[in-house]
Amino acid sequence: MDMISTVALPPAIRPPAISLPALFLKFLGFGCQAFGGPVAQIAMIRRALVEEERWIDPPHFNRLLAMLQILPGPEAHELCVHLGIVARGRVGGLLAGLGFMLPGFVLMLAAAAGYTAFVAGHLGWAGPLLGIQIVVLAVILRAVVRIGEHILEDRLTWLIALLAAAATLVNLPFWLPLAAGGAIHALAGRRNGLLLLVAGLLALAVALATRFATAAPAAALAGPATVPALFAAGLKGGLLTFGGAYTAIPYVRADTVGRGWLSDASFLDGVALAGVLPAPLVIFATFAGYVAGGLPGALAITAGMFLPAFAFSLLFFERLEAIVAHPALTRILSGVAAAVVGIIAATFVQLGAAAAVRVTAPPVAILLFAAALIAVWRWKKPWLTPLVLAAGAAAGAVLPL
Repeated sequence: MDMISTVALPPAIRPPAISLPALFLKFLGFGCQAFGGPVAQIAMIRRALVEEERWIDPPHFNRLLAMLQILPGPEAHELCVHLGIVARGRVGGLLAGLGFMLPGFVLMLAAAAGYTAFVAGHLGWAGPLLGIQIVVLAVILRAVVRIGEHILEDRLTWLIALLAAAATLVNLPFWLPLAAGGAIHALAGRRNGLLLLVAGLLALAVALATRFATAAPAAALAGPATVPALFAAGLKGGLLTFGGAYTAIPYVRADTVGRGWLSDASFLDGVALAGVLPAPLVIFATFAGYVAGGLPGALAITAGMFLPAFAFSLLFFERLEAIVAHPALTRILSGVAAAVVGIIAATFVQLGAAAAVRVTAPPVAILLFAAALIAVWRWKKPWLTPLVLAAGAAAGAVLPL
């Protein structure tokens, strides 16, 4: 018997009478229309299932969304899994999540195959791809600011973000700023807790920075892009994706570009392709896995990336609200989220430096970046990101960059 059948649903939830095939096709349809990033995807799901079909009432939907936004994983995909559970239990959640991600996954596989066969390394594509990479940086910068607006609420969270950015730029292990950020925020209210933690973090940062400055480059120490290694890279990204899909970028980049499995240029191309496909943005991991390890690599990294998004709802749904409501854990998660903002900001700097090496006309590149940044800053339309990326490709084709 499905475990959800033993749970009494609150009055706010009114699951429909829908068959499993019909449920899969409904969310497959959502996946085919999932353009414009998570905000547009969530708005589409809310309009269809809350306002029109009334699966759950609006206040319950708002609380659910707030809960999902502080958990790791792409929130639009987790929302689909949750609503599938509401309708038809765990099996329904699995089918809803698969239906939502399947169109983007298939399209990204095709795009990655075409890229490796016809695009990568061909000089004729260099200009358009560089133009796309420049405008992708503008999209990432806007995402950093948008995420930070909701997370960096006071001086303490700003301090955590700045320390995390500095730690990332000196190549400290990814877990250090996350653990330190959670600890600082959790203990800040205690006497002398903040000063002790900041002093300890700075001392550890200096020690580890000295160690890593003399260590061999990560790419030189890396092994081959095996299926288990790519699955682990995706799983790390899925488990550490707090506050939106853009937070997965630094972790997937560290475990693929950082190991020499693909270049920063190819990685940025994958992020750009993910922005124009109907899919959760984290589908860029499929591209990275394909370039690094072919079809098996793409399947492995995608499975790792999406596993947490399925698991949290499928295994722990009944306990999530009680856990999230715990004050101590809430403070820890807030500190982790602030550290993630700093890590994304540092990754933006690193990706920008990698793109700048390929630029031969800096004034033109700066103008293109500024124009893209103004566009994504002023407008929030679902079609805007694909349009900006297309404009970047066109500019790269006709302008000297």
